[in-house]
Amino acid sequence: MHVRIRKYHAADERQVVDLSLLAWAPVFASLERELGHELFVRLHGDWAQYQKSAVRAVLADEAMHIWVAMAADPDAGDRIAGFAAATLNANRLIGEIVMLAVHPEEQNRGIGTGLTEFATDWLRAAGMRVAMVGTGGDEGHAPARRCYERANYQPLPIVRYFQPL
Repeated sequence: MHVRIRKYHAADERQVVDLSLLAWAPVFASLERELGHELFVRLHGDWAQYQKSAVRAVLADEAMHIWVAMAADPDAGDRIAGFAAATLNANRLIGEIVMLAVHPEEQNRGIGTGLTEFATDWLRAAGMRVAMVGTGGDEGHAPARRCYERANYQPLPIVRYFQPL
């Protein structure tokens, strides 16, 4: 399958939001198992609405640099297979990939790694000295961890603790 990466356009919003919900459904299910239902709901409420809002906020943020991976579909033409968003902290010369998702039907084909490498190359070209990306340590985030490690990111174990109040 041929994949090309291009800049995000506002007309891509619906496809990007839709694929992100499909891609992150297993992640949110994993988070609920890890945190328990009560804490999960307190953190995310209706996770799909929460995530739609988060994705739309990133897509609308003028400080973000966003790309989509276009997959050639012999039956339907090009379609968005994934997306990545990155931002710059020019003061510290740190670039961050803040969001990345790949449509479930396109996963395990190197698209996530390709988007990660593309965004990392862009961060390097923008003069950043360090690139970072965050993800979870739970089972649902395992594919993301593999993707970032294939793109030569080094993990730093960090633990966050939560408590319902």
